[in-house]
Amino acid sequence: MKMRGILVYCLFVGMSSMYSQASDSIRIKEDLLYDKYTLDDTYKYDKEEREIQWTKIKEGLRNIDNFEHEYLAFGFLQNVKNTIGKPPVTKDFIKTKWNYITDSLGVRQSQAIPLYDLNDLSEPAIYGRDGALIAILSDSLDYYKIAIASKKGEWFVPKKYIFDLGPVHFDKVIFVDRKNQNIVTLEYVDSVWLVRSKNPATTGLDHPPYKEATPLGIYVLQHKLAKMVYLKDGSNEIGGYAPYAIRFSDGAYIHGVPVNVPHTEMIEYSSTLGTTPRSHMCVRNATSHAKFIYDWAPVNATLVYVIE
Repeated sequence: MKMRGILVYCLFVGMSSMYSQASDSIRIKEDLLYDKYTLDDTYKYDKEEREIQWTKIKEGLRNIDNFEHEYLAFGFLQNVKNTIGKPPVTKDFIKTKWNYITDSLGVRQSQAIPLYDLNDLSEPAIYGRDGALIAILSDSLDYYKIAIASKKGEWFVPKKYIFDLGPVHFDKVIFVDRKNQNIVTLEYVDSVWLVRSKNPATTGLDHPPYKEATPLGIYVLQHKLAKMVYLKDGSNEIGGYAPYAIRFSDGAYIHGVPVNVPHTEMIEYSSTLGTTPRSHMCVRNATSHAKFIYDWAPVNATLVYVIE
């Protein structure tokens, strides 16, 4: 980055830090655009008390607001299906009994992005996840210096792993709650976050080698498929499709009820929604709710915030 750019950036950060510190209230109002299967703010599953975690949602919205006002340019990490290139192993890598590699934090090497310490470009320190929201702080010939919205610290990342969004403001956010198995969509209108839907969902189950938990963090919605075809575990045979699928990280999609072969007609609802984690990594919804999100949420302009 040129010196002029650095000075402008510093002035922007100084002003925006003052703004974010003053922004100490988040206003949320219910104004549903989708009103089927709507959850109460507190409800029961079996004998368990569950809730919409409004406190965590407000904290998450404040985190996004502060991140947007602290930095000037944004983007996300990208390496779906290793199309950008399988990253090098990290310093303290782990090889699991299923013969895949992870970093010291358990993030798999496949579809990951190498994050380098600022003083050591010899090998990655840890991995970043595909789709993770970032701020671009500066650039050199081959690397961007970045900050990640859901992770402390700054890193160098090879430029090829970065999708540059430039200056951007996110006014649509989807919160996925792994603990309570629900999903809430919100839209920022006239200084208020409007709740557009609040529904049961089913997240990923941590059961290797084929199933993986839906990853925590803040992601940018990257891609849409009206029908996302999936394979049977451990084979190249088509297992079925998931309707109205939107991808936010690796193989993690928000989608409707899966349709297993030989069936072809869409299924509106499943009794397993809102119960316990059971998908491969994705977030299952009622199919009509998945279609609502599919139509409502623009690519590269919507955030998916996964909380516990």
